[in-house]
Amino acid sequence: MPPTDSALRSATEALYLTHSAWLRGWLRKRLDSTSDAADLVQDTFVRVIKARRALDIREPRQYLSTVAKGLVIDLFRRRALEQSYLEALASLPACDHPSEEDQAIVLETLMEIDRMLDSLGDKVRQTFILSQFEGLTYPQIAERLGVSVRTVNNHMATAMEQCCLMRLGLL
Repeated sequence: MPPTDSALRSATEALYLTHSAWLRGWLRKRLDSTSDAADLVQDTFVRVIKARRALDIREPRQYLSTVAKGLVIDLFRRRALEQSYLEALASLPACDHPSEEDQAIVLETLMEIDRMLDSLGDKVRQTFILSQFEGLTYPQIAERLGVSVRTVNNHMATAMEQCCLMRLGLL
C-alpha cells in the first residue's frame, strides 16, 4: 500500500528537523559560503519531497549528502557556464548586447542544453556536438569518430530522443 501524504509529510519534516543543520554545516565547509549552503539545503529537501522517498531513507546523512553533492556539481557547472557566457558577451560591442531578459533566456537555454548533453553517453554526446555545433555531415562524423554512418545515425536518433524527452519534462 502506498504511503499517505500525511506520512510522507511527517517523515520529511522529521528528516529536515533532524538533519538540515548538519547538512548546512557539511555544505558550508565544502562551499565556503553560508548563503550557497543554505540554498542547497533547501534544494536538497525539495528533491527529497519530489522523490517521495522520505519513508524509505535508511541512512539519512548518506542520502542527503549524495543528493547535495549532485547539487554542488550542478552549481559549479552552472556558474562556469554563466562565466563563459559573460566572457563571450564581453567580447561583443556594447550595441550588440542582448537585453537583460534575453540574456536570462539564453543562460537558461544554455543550462538546459548542458543538462541534456550531460545525460548522453560520450559517443552520443560527441556525435551530437559535431553535428549540431560544428556542422559536420554524418559521413564526416563517422570518419572522425571511426564509426559507421549507421552508428552516427543511431547516435543522433538517441540524442534527439533525449532532447525531446527533456523538452517534454520527462527526464
